[in-house]
Amino acid sequence: MKIWNFGIIGAGLIADFHAKAIQSLENSRLVGICSSNPNKARHIAEKYNCNIFKNPSELLRSDEIEIVTIATPSGAHMEPTIEAAKYGKHVICEKPLEISLERIDKMIEAHNKAGTKLGGIFNYRYHDSFKYMKSAVDDGRFGTITYASISVPWWRSDDYYKDSWHGTLKLDGGGALMNQAIHMIDILQHLIGPVNSLQAYIATLGHSIEVEDTATAVLKFKNNALGVIYGSTASFPGQFRRIEITGTKGTAIQEENSFKIWQFADQTEADNEIFNRFHQIEGGGGVSDPGAIPFEPHAKNIAAFIDSIETGIPFEINGHEARKAVEIVLAIYTSAREKRPFNFL
Repeated sequence: MKIWNFGIIGAGLIADFHAKAIQSLENSRLVGICSSNPNKARHIAEKYNCNIFKNPSELLRSDEIEIVTIATPSGAHMEPTIEAAKYGKHVICEKPLEISLERIDKMIEAHNKAGTKLGGIFNYRYHDSFKYMKSAVDDGRFGTITYASISVPWWRSDDYYKDSWHGTLKLDGGGALMNQAIHMIDILQHLIGPVNSLQAYIATLGHSIEVEDTATAVLKFKNNALGVIYGSTASFPGQFRRIEITGTKGTAIQEENSFKIWQFADQTEADNEIFNRFHQIEGGGGVSDPGAIPFEPHAKNIAAFIDSIETGIPFEINGHEARKAVEIVLAIYTSAREKRPFNFL
C-alpha cells in the first residue's frame, strides 16, 4: 500500500482537523506544516510529530511531499494553490475554495495546466445520513420536488471576530454565508441541482464586522422547485443546521445528521430502518463553537481525494464542483447589494 505524504499550509483552527484526519488514514502521513504564525505551526508540529517549514515555497519544494492541504484564511487560498501546481503537488483546499470566481478559475486553470488534481473540502457530504438523502433524490422518490430549504441559525461571539481575518471582506470574503452556511449551500445545490434565479437580503445585525451575520434568499431551481436559504451567526445560542426537501411523493427533514421526517408514498421497511438509525440527534458541533466538530468527515473527504488520485477517477468535489457553492453565495451578495433578482446564465 502506497503511503501519501502530506504538507499543510496554514496552522489555524482548521489545520488541526486536517492533521488529525491525515494521521488517521492508513495510507497517508503528515510530513510538515508551515504558517505565517510560527507559534501555531510549532504547536501543530509538536502535536503531530511533523516538520516545520519556514514558508509555503520551502514546503512545496520538498520532494517528499506529494499532496498539500490549504488551511489559510479563505481569501488567501489562491496563491499557495497555484504555487503548488507549479511544483507538481496535488491540492485539497478547505472551503470555500476561494472568495471570488476569478481567483477560483485561476486555481483550476493552474492545476489543469500542471496535470495535478485540485479538490475541495465539503466534509458534510461524507456523513452517512447524507448518502440516503442523495439516493432518494437520485431515485426520484420525492416525485416532483416542489421545495427545498436550508437553515443554519448559528451563533458566533464577538471574540470569534477579533482575530485578523474573520468578518473581513479581504480574507473572509463574506460572513455567515461564505464562512458558515456554505457547507449547507453546497449540500443544497448538490441535491437539487442548479439554481435558476434568486432574490436575497443580507444584514449585519449582531456584530460590528464588515460582512453579513444574517442572510436570507428565495430561490427558483432549474427543475422549477422553489427554495429558501437562511444563514446566521447572530442567532444565540445557536441551533442545529437543517435541510428540508419535499415533493409530490415524499418529504425528508434533516437536523444535523439526523432525520426528523423520512416519509415516502412508497414507504418500505428499509425506510423505517433508516429513520430509526438516524432518528436521534447526532452532532451539534459548530452551532456556537467552530472547534466542536468531529474530524472523521474530513478524513473521509481526504480519503476520497487520495482514491481519485490513485484510480484516475474524477474527484466528486473537484475545482468546478467546489466553485458552485461560492457562485451561489456571490449571487446572493449581488442580489442583496443591488436590490434585484439575480438570474444565473
